[in-house]
Amino acid sequence: MINKLYEKMKNFIQTNYLFLLFCLIFYVTLSYPLPFYIYTGGGTINTEDKVQVAKSYSTEGKFHMCYVEQLYATLPTYLLAHVIPNWDMIPKEEVTLNQKENKKDVYQRDKIYLEEANQNAIMVAYLEAGKEVKIKDTHYYLIYLDEDSDTNLKIGDDLVLVDGKKITGIETIREILKDKNVGDKISISVREKEKLKEKYAVVKETDGEKLLGVALTTIYDYETDPSVSFSFADSESGPSGGLMVGLTIYNKLMEKDITQGYQIAGTGTIDLDGNVGSIGGVKYKLMGAVKKKMDVFLVPNGENYEECIALQKKYHYNIKIIGVNTFQEAITSLQEMNK
Repeated sequence: MINKLYEKMKNFIQTNYLFLLFCLIFYVTLSYPLPFYIYTGGGTINTEDKVQVAKSYSTEGKFHMCYVEQLYATLPTYLLAHVIPNWDMIPKEEVTLNQKENKKDVYQRDKIYLEEANQNAIMVAYLEAGKEVKIKDTHYYLIYLDEDSDTNLKIGDDLVLVDGKKITGIETIREILKDKNVGDKISISVREKEKLKEKYAVVKETDGEKLLGVALTTIYDYETDPSVSFSFADSESGPSGGLMVGLTIYNKLMEKDITQGYQIAGTGTIDLDGNVGSIGGVKYKLMGAVKKKMDVFLVPNGENYEECIALQKKYHYNIKIIGVNTFQEAITSLQEMNK
């Protein structure tokens, strides 16, 4: 039985090998990745489903964060981007920070940015609501490596010790490097699954300054009352949902519902001082909010806001656009919508 099947397959391949070879070449050609990303209008994510606060108040309206649809360019999508309106091609080098980076590095950095945004949102929302929040742990995540760095560190590493010393930020590393020579190999301990793993980085010199060629970001773990947790999917990442996550947390903590029954979408980073930062791809996020028939779109003031207003006028979008500079300003703007 097996021999007969083998003979049939062999005969088929011998008879049709040119056609099969053409199909293989055609498939590889169509699926081969090109050095571009394609951005287009995305949609919205209900943050009420992503944020869980113990003993939270119910809300009549909802908050939504916006996302951009990103495609990896292949020959078909490359051609489509030239004919479909609002399909924009971005060169790979504008997405990755250097030529050494790959898609995994970009993804890992964006996951860190999501965690940082969520933790900043916790602190800002709880303080604004007058609720208890305490720092219980601090992480120093690696988010960038220079192209010429000599190290086995990777994006996403959680640094704990450098040259045997506990770090408290990038300043710790600068102090250690003052007494080192260019070419010295520095031991670095990173946290992996609650254990320390030894890695290294070699001292370089750029413009007279000793460096390891790394960049870190600080993220805090908090203890809160009431408790808060998140349930974001693996595919969800990036810092631009910070404002909307913060508003969702705050609204769950407060008895008065600041949504006033509206479907509120928005975008914007948030720092520990409650400042709302600008983001990239704002037009795609506004397009997503309009597509989902949102009532309100919150956006960072400045260039982001101006771009959205221009798009609203051009395409006659039926949505209220509010520009904000701070977390508190966003709350006030929502509270005053019907006044």
